[in-house]
Amino acid sequence: MKKFKKPDVRFLNEIKNVLYDRKWAKKSSNFPLYYMRRGIKEKNGLRYDITIIPPRLLGKEFVKTKGHEHFGDWREIYIVLEGKAIYLMQKTKNKKVEDVFFVPAKKGDIVIIPKNYGHVTINPTKKILKMANWINKKCQSNYTLFEKMGGACYFALSENSKIKWVKNKKYLKAPKLKRKKPIKLRPVLSQLKSLLGENRQ
Repeated sequence: MKKFKKPDVRFLNEIKNVLYDRKWAKKSSNFPLYYMRRGIKEKNGLRYDITIIPPRLLGKEFVKTKGHEHFGDWREIYIVLEGKAIYLMQKTKNKKVEDVFFVPAKKGDIVIIPKNYGHVTINPTKKILKMANWINKKCQSNYTLFEKMGGACYFALSENSKIKWVKNKKYLKAPKLKRKKPIKLRPVLSQLKSLLGENRQ
């Protein structure tokens, strides 16, 4: 039986600078937010990871990942295994957001992160979110933009247990937030390489 290494853990102190409610974060103790098991499977140059995000509020904001872009023209595929997720994606060029949208997803849904889109995953429920992802092994994450701008261009706040989207004031201008649908058809392994590979077209 294959033994997995201990998961990587993302703690509150690592994402304090990308949160909406900085005053809350400053007063809070450091605690684990979510857990990442990387490299559970590897096939055809691709890596399969699992991330678990327990439910909680970070002040007024739903718990979320730190957010990152990719170095290079890489896509990423997410599969919701348990719970519900919101994938917030934005395309930024020369510090200007050209496009931003979110995809709500439930168990069994597939979400593809397009090339050149930074992204954040949000757990907007009171249940654990468990998700998997496939990504090219060569792909590396770049957190610089989100750290510099204090998060994505929108925050997902909790208002009567519903989501209230609030613009991040550090961005001078952000397009209207759009909603898109996830993919229902799970791609087979033979399709993953073309979906995730570097696209120079």
